[in-house]
Amino acid sequence: QVQLVESGGGLVQPGGSLRLSCAASGSIFSFYAMGWYRQAPGKQRELVATVKSDGSTNYADSVKGRFTISRNNAKNMPYLQMNSLKLEDTAVYYCNIQLSATRGYWGQGTQVTVSS
Repeated sequence: QVQLVESGGGLVQPGGSLRLSCAASGSIFSFYAMGWYRQAPGKQRELVATVKSDGSTNYADSVKGRFTISRNNAKNMPYLQMNSLKLEDTAVYYCNIQLSATRGYWGQGTQVTVSS
C-alpha cells in the first residue's frame, strides 16, 4: 500500500503564492491520472486540477489562470503552483494518484489558509 504525503501548505496573505508537493512511500511506476483536490469547512471535496498520463490537464474554473499543475516525471508525483491566492482558496488540499479509473491513493491533506 502506497502512502502519499502532501507538503507546502501554510498561511499566506491574499495575492500570495504557495507550491504544494506530494511524496509517496513507495514507487509509482505508472498512473492513469494524478491531481489535487480540496475540501473547505462545511463543503464537499472538489477537484482543483488533474493531469492524465497523456499530459492533458483539467482545472476547476475557479483556479484557471492562477494555479498550475505539473508532475515529477521521474517519481510520478504532482505539484501544484498556486498564485494570486484568494480567501476562498482556504481549504485542506489532497494529493491523489489514480492507478486506474477505479483504483488510487489519497494523501492525508495539507492545510492552506489564505488570510490577511
